Amino acid sequence: METLEPSVSKVEQINSAIIYGERLILKLFRRLESGTNPDLEITRFLTAHKFAHSPLLAGALEYRSRMDQPITLGVLTSYVAGSKDAWEYTLDALSRFYERVQTLPAEKRTPPPLPAAAITKLANATLPDQAKEMIGTYLESARLLGERTAELHLALSSEATDPDFTLEPSTSHSQRGLYQSMRNLTRQNFQLLSQRLKTLPAEIQPPAQQVLALEAEILERFRAIYERGISGARTRYHGNFNLAQVLYTGKDFLIIDFEGESAIPISERKLKRSPLRDVAGMIRSFHYAAHAALLAQAEHGTVQPEQLAVAAAWGRFWADWVSAVFYKSYRAAVGPAAFLPARDEDLQIMMDAYLLRKAVYELGHELNERPAWVPISLQTILELVNQVERSEA
Repeated sequence: METLEPSVSKVEQINSAIIYGERLILKLFRRLESGTNPDLEITRFLTAHKFAHSPLLAGALEYRSRMDQPITLGVLTSYVAGSKDAWEYTLDALSRFYERVQTLPAEKRTPPPLPAAAITKLANATLPDQAKEMIGTYLESARLLGERTAELHLALSSEATDPDFTLEPSTSHSQRGLYQSMRNLTRQNFQLLSQRLKTLPAEIQPPAQQVLALEAEILERFRAIYERGISGARTRYHGNFNLAQVLYTGKDFLIIDFEGESAIPISERKLKRSPLRDVAGMIRSFHYAAHAALLAQAEHGTVQPEQLAVAAAWGRFWADWVSAVFYKSYRAAVGPAAFLPARDEDLQIMMDAYLLRKAVYELGHELNERPAWVPISLQTILELVNQVERSEA
């Protein structure tokens, strides 16, 4: 019998992990709660349905009592040796991108005009040659990741009998609940921004005040989901989809970590929603990666302080066109899925709303955890509202 030597994973993450002989990995949850963890539920489902783009379930640890629901202690899955998370892979690609920017001749270093269009429209635009030249092979990675994301959502929506995974119709009640959750999140985080306004650096206060003035307009955009009666079934989805929840094998992507946002109760994480929420999460992750990689370049001295504004514009160029390729690939691969709105204008409203919701969520997170990153969230909210206005003009 083969002996699988255990070793503790050195990767920074919110849970603990033990690797067994580079064959299996046991993830032990630090936050425990009654009820089967969505990571176990979804991994079990995907393994049973032979989904090829996530690790296979090998076992689980559960605590069971006679009275309460089981508590998931850990999940054992196949281990993908030699892989890296897509966040690290993307930062490497961005490092090379910023180096290419720095080597451009002076007459070509001016950043290209930034596209100002909703993601659904930008995805249909012609990819400029400059994007192909500067972004390079990562465009193919974005295309492949969009395809894999679509395949995940199609798999999770394919169940016909298990009530935990069958599609549920989008009703006026569910749409009102979605609007109310977005409204509550906005009011909570805008109130926090207002309270912290005077503690922000002086140069950040003007855009912060601009964002605060947009609260009513943002709520109106969220209300459109409820008032229009947008179609599209609800389904299970990843729940915390970003580049750190994807492994890159060198040739392909594997999607991992289906527990959702651990700070949210398990019962809420299991609710079915539009998987466009995942799509918005990945698009925002591209933008965060561009910013994080630029900060690293500045810390290493590759980008000088006087060059930051120009480099940041190039980073936005990278993130916008990578997002467009990702979304276009996702939309083509997912086809006329039952969980998407039937009308193109409704699809745009949903994507705009989920991107805005994600930016508002990030605003609260940065105010509490990373105040230095608050400008990213502020600028994103201003840009998203502006993009919607231009697309409606």
